[in-house]
Amino acid sequence: MQKEEKKAIIAGLICSMIFGFSFLFTKRGLEVMDIYHLLALRFSFAFIVFLILRGTGFVKVNLREKSILPLILISIIEPILYFIFETTGVKLTSSSETGMMIAVIPVVTLIFAFFILGERSGRKQIFFIFLSVFGMAFMILMKGKLEVGKNLLGTVFVLGAVVSAGLYNVISRKISKEYTPEEITYFMMIVGMFFFNAVSIIDHTKKGNISGYFLPLFNLKAVFSVVYLGFFSSVVAYFLLNYMLSRIETSRSSVFSNLTTLISIIAGVIWGDESFYWYNAVGSLLILIGVWGANRFSEKAQVDYASDLRPE
Repeated sequence: MQKEEKKAIIAGLICSMIFGFSFLFTKRGLEVMDIYHLLALRFSFAFIVFLILRGTGFVKVNLREKSILPLILISIIEPILYFIFETTGVKLTSSSETGMMIAVIPVVTLIFAFFILGERSGRKQIFFIFLSVFGMAFMILMKGKLEVGKNLLGTVFVLGAVVSAGLYNVISRKISKEYTPEEITYFMMIVGMFFFNAVSIIDHTKKGNISGYFLPLFNLKAVFSVVYLGFFSSVVAYFLLNYMLSRIETSRSSVFSNLTTLISIIAGVIWGDESFYWYNAVGSLLILIGVWGANRFSEKAQVDYASDLRPE
C-alpha cells in the first residue's frame, strides 16, 4: 500500500469517527431547535471557521480562473439535497428502514463509479463491500420492528438521500483533478450557509419570531452542538472525506459510511445509555471485515483515471 493510500485510509477512519459522534450532538441540538435551524447555525459556524483559517494562511483557497459550476453542482447534491432528503425521510419512515437503506450507499456508489468514472472492482472487493452492507442489515433485522414501505413518500426521500450520497462520492472524486479538498469543502460550506439560513430565516419570519433565531446561541447545549457539528463534522470531516475521495477509488472510500454507523452505535451505547446485544457485535465485526477487505483487495490497475489525479 502506497503512502498516499495509507494517508487516505487514515483520513477515512478519522472522518468516520467524527461523523459517528455527530449523531449524539445532532440529537442534543434538536432538543433546543429544529433541524433546519441547527443546519443554518452549523454551516454558518463552519464558514466563519474557514474564513479564519484562510485569513491566517492555514488553508489556501484559490478559485480564480476556475469554473465554479462543478462546485455548485456538488454543493447542491450535498449538503443541500442530501440533508433535505435524509431529514424528511427520517420523519416519514422508521429508523430501521432508514438505516437499512443508508447502508446500501456503498453499493449505489459502486454503480455510479462504474458508469461515471469507469472504475471497476474485482470480485473479492465487491464481496467485502456487500459483506459490510450485510453487517449493517443484520443488526437492523435482528433488532426487529423493520417496517419497510409503510410510508412510500418517506421511502422515496430516504432513497433520494442514498442517491445523493452516491453521486457526491463520485463527483467529488471526479472534480478532485481540478479542485483541492480545501476548495471543495470551502464552497460546500458557503452554499450550505446561505441555503439553510434562508430556509431558517423564512421559517422564523413566517412564525413572527425572527428574534428566536439567535436564542440557541445563549443555550450551552446548543452551542456545543453547533461547535462540534460546524467545526468537526463540517470543516474537518468533509475536508477529510474530500481528501480521501481524491486519493482512493470510491468503491473503497464508500464503505466507510457503514463504519460511521457502527461508531454511532458504539457512541450511543457508551454515552447515550443504549443497549448493545450479541447481534450488534456480529454485525460490527462483519462491517469491520468488509471495510478492511474492500481496501485490501482493491484493483491496483482498475482505471487510468486514478493515475491522472492531481499530485499533492
